[in-house]
Amino acid sequence: MSAAFRLGVLASGAGTNLQAILDTVHGRDGITVAGVVSHQAGAPALARAAAAGVETAVFAAAEHADREARDAAMADWLGARDVGLVVSAGYMQLLSSAFLARFHERVINVHPALLPAFPGLDPIGEAVAYGVKVFGVTVHFVDEGIDSGPVILQRAIELPDATDPEAVHDLLRPLEHELLPAAIRLFARGAVSLDEGNPRRVMLGP
Repeated sequence: MSAAFRLGVLASGAGTNLQAILDTVHGRDGITVAGVVSHQAGAPALARAAAAGVETAVFAAAEHADREARDAAMADWLGARDVGLVVSAGYMQLLSSAFLARFHERVINVHPALLPAFPGLDPIGEAVAYGVKVFGVTVHFVDEGIDSGPVILQRAIELPDATDPEAVHDLLRPLEHELLPAAIRLFARGAVSLDEGNPRRVMLGP
């Protein structure tokens, strides 16, 4: 592992996944959260970052000409902090193609479903309505689609009688809080790569 593996976190809301990152990987094994970004000035995630002594920034849509301009400014801010990995932890905004190109194969997201099933904004509600018996969490690369990037890690739990989406999410959050830091640790030690023969398949090293 390098002496300093720096990551930036994007968050829109409460920041519970950010808190898991701060609690379990920040300041350990050479991993540092170099900055936290939101598009909402009042996002509780920013307060969590500030409490941990992590620099924050807000890139509100109203302050930029368009999404591309906002994302360019955000990319510059993260780049100035030498960020090697961008982690979308509840960031409810699409990222522009230019942003993704700037951090090529270095943007990841956590999603409360077993992708490719149930992408989008309401995966748990859709899964409950569908009547699935197994739920789960996916950490994946972010590409230009909707939760369509290659899968890095997944974990599942059986909930055969689930009827309440919020109750399901309460059970999935601990999985999110374990899987996302685990993926960050894999990146920090250079153990994540795409299979040359099948770029949809993520290879995990020791």
